[in-house]
Amino acid sequence: MIKIGLIREGKIPMDRRVAFSPQQVQTLNTRYQGKAIFVVQSSSVRAFKDEEYADLGIEVVDDVRDCEVLMGIKEVPIPSLIEGKTYFFFSHTIKAQPYNKGLLQEVLAKNIRLIDYEVLRSGGDRVVAFGRWAGIVGAYNGLWTYGKKSDLFDLKRARDCFDLQELLQEAKKVQLPPIKMVITGNGRVGNGVKELLLATGIREVSPKDLLNTYYEEPVFAQLSMEDYNRRKTDGGFDKAEFYSEAAKYESHFLKYAEVSDILFAAAYWDPAAPRLFTEKDLLSDEFNLSVIADITCDIRGSIPTTVMPSTIAEPVYDVDRETMEVVEAFGEQHSISVMAVDNLPCELPRDASEDFGRQLMEKVIPALLEHDVHPVIEEASITKAGQLTSYFDYLSSYVQPD
Repeated sequence: MIKIGLIREGKIPMDRRVAFSPQQVQTLNTRYQGKAIFVVQSSSVRAFKDEEYADLGIEVVDDVRDCEVLMGIKEVPIPSLIEGKTYFFFSHTIKAQPYNKGLLQEVLAKNIRLIDYEVLRSGGDRVVAFGRWAGIVGAYNGLWTYGKKSDLFDLKRARDCFDLQELLQEAKKVQLPPIKMVITGNGRVGNGVKELLLATGIREVSPKDLLNTYYEEPVFAQLSMEDYNRRKTDGGFDKAEFYSEAAKYESHFLKYAEVSDILFAAAYWDPAAPRLFTEKDLLSDEFNLSVIADITCDIRGSIPTTVMPSTIAEPVYDVDRETMEVVEAFGEQHSISVMAVDNLPCELPRDASEDFGRQLMEKVIPALLEHDVHPVIEEASITKAGQLTSYFDYLSSYVQPD
């Protein structure tokens, strides 16, 4: 029998999410009785209290060293890593992020098998992700920001809503003038934004109509890559070429910025791809955006006003259009208000955790427990037996000592 522990989060600032809700752990213990047992490490910050697990007969422990598999959410602090274990968490190492080099070095030194949620895939598609929740909370925060900036309405903070149901009820207080809004991206994150806007009662229109039609109500359009990127030579678009030779393309997003008040940035951006707009564009009197909810939070990436991440405690900063300097949020009507929280799902931790746990139960736990060597698990293993696996040997120079 394999023992699997849900570990407490140790990264600062604290994350309240968990891999499984109490009801899901109860289901797993029943479903895999005799094959696996799931226990929960005690935590004072988790969205689900220890008592919620204990009341369902789940063992709550302080020490998880007798567990073979340990499942968290964010990076495990280096001093907390236990030698010889199998860990699941978002490691933020697969792009050779400098700030987590020491973490991956210690994982190798302690002979830990590290399985990263971000690279758990089936048929090329990710099987677990928090993208929908980033989109929902990011959209809500964008509307909250507009309410603060315009002084037209006041919403409860997303973090203060108990769950999605309360957040949706709160969102019904939104009272918008006939403004236009634009979403970049139509993946999980972008669709999460769309879900919240529709639930708020805001009408969706086509990108073409957003540009050319006057409305007496607030509306939004969701853009695909081809709506705001074009080939430099002839204005065409080829998706495969764009992915492989992005330098051949340029952005023509500015026409949307000229008619819209709020941008919800939810599209994955590669540094080789064009930026949405430039610092110079902000100086134009026709540049109309006043609120940017940058859910992707690529610092100095596709959106030049995203000069730093914001936090759940302080979710918005303003950027002066002329100097690009950060100024007090909502202090100047002409500045751009930027919402760039980089851990948005943490604001709805109960719902986000349950949805994440459902995905794990469908695709990952069966692969872990019912197969000796399953490609879903093998191909997401960054390290094994004290070495980088063949899938991640490109990180060899990254983990070399300085």
